[in-house]
Amino acid sequence: MRLGYLGPPGTFSEEAARQAVADGDTELVPFASIHEAVVAVDRGAVERALVPVENSLEGGVSATLDALAWDAHDTTIVGETILPIRNCLIAREALALDAIEAVISHPQPLAQCARFLRSELPRAAVRAAASTADAVRTVAEASDPWAALGPRGAAERYGCVVLREEIDDEPGNATRFVWLARADASATLGAGATLGAGAIPGAAPTPGSADVPWKTSVVFTGAGDAQPGWLVRCLSEFAFRGVNLTKIESRPMRGRLGHYLFHVDTEGRADDASVAEAVAALHAHCDEVRLLGTYPAA
Repeated sequence: MRLGYLGPPGTFSEEAARQAVADGDTELVPFASIHEAVVAVDRGAVERALVPVENSLEGGVSATLDALAWDAHDTTIVGETILPIRNCLIAREALALDAIEAVISHPQPLAQCARFLRSELPRAAVRAAASTADAVRTVAEASDPWAALGPRGAAERYGCVVLREEIDDEPGNATRFVWLARADASATLGAGATLGAGAIPGAAPTPGSADVPWKTSVVFTGAGDAQPGWLVRCLSEFAFRGVNLTKIESRPMRGRLGHYLFHVDTEGRADDASVAEAVAALHAHCDEVRLLGTYPAA
């Protein structure tokens, strides 16, 4: 199995994939962006991808939400896993904090460690990179007194040193990742595939996997969003049927300022009567309703 993730090697995405997949025959394929990893599944370049969708400090990962909504209509969510995030301050060599001129990382870790950067490195420039591993690699190759934010594994991989550990603004920082597959993918993993606890890089297990909580992800939008109470009416379709929402997030409609599409995660399987009826009822209010996946919860 070819499994895509946000690369290069040394990212939190790779760490999540390696912790979840205990199969020596699985090939991990790095991509330069989350969008590329998602689209690679849609085009069949890889069988599965693991991408971040939500962080406990910074909320939804817009690159994943937008790619699923706009550019990967043949891709479905088939599982999820949660990775504790422990950001480190990393440099090419030992440095005093007041000597650091710039801090580089992916925008998510920069935001997750914003308090630390303000208090401990107030004079350092903050620069965005495509990934945490790219940031560490840049620091490793530069002669300037720069630092990166990223996982300890990236420091070890690129020959850097860790200046500070666990610098996240909150100690419980964690990221939720989703497993993606083509909607027409086989329901089997293939011979010999072995999964770590909580990981489902294949299609969803068969119904009847007893006592396993499920989630269903849906995206919807409608021209009626300019009318008072439109979103309340949409959400009431779930509330009236006793379907609990575990997440709701809005993303702007492309080219339509002031209009939005909404991502919701619900408890329950898509073929549970209450969930199926609620999703069907959304069509009365919306121009588009799409099921993004139904899968066992982490």
